[in-house]
Formats: sequence, C-alpha cells, structure tokens
Amino acid sequence: MAKEKTAVEKNNNKEKKKANNKPNFFKRIWIKIKEVFSELKKVTWPSFGKVVKQTGMVIAVVALFLVVISLMDFGLTALLDLIVK
Repeated sequence: MAKEKTAVEKNNNKEKKKANNKPNFFKRIWIKIKEVFSELKKVTWPSFGKVVKQTGMVIAVVALFLVVISLMDFGLTALLDLIVK
C-alpha cells in the first residue's frame, strides 16, 4: 500500500511539474498567432473575378427577396385595410 501511495504521489508531482513548465501567456499567444499565419498560407484564395461574380449573386438574391417580401407586405397591408374598414 505504501508503494501505491508513492506511485500516485510521483504521478501527481509529474503533472504539477508539467503544468509549471508550460510557456508564459505571451509566448503561448505568439505561438498561436504564428500557427494562424501558417494556416493562412495554406488557404487557396478565390480569384478576383470569382469573388465579384459571387458578390453579384448575393446582391441579386437579396434584392429578389426584398421585392418578394415588400410585395407580400403591401398585399397584407391592403387586405388588413379592407378588413378594418
């Protein structure tokens, strides 16, 4: 039983030492920033033409929904006016 306690205590001491050996806050932040830039170098960015085309599609879809929702709003407002009068 004494051997088991010493083994457990040794494991606890090792874990405490590992926790104390980690780099300070600023060093860990710097490491994360370097990792982010490293990953950003691996990204395949779309071409300018593709970005413009996709932006145009988004604007067109938003405009279409704007028209549809506006028509529904005007229609329901007119229906409400008929019911209220």
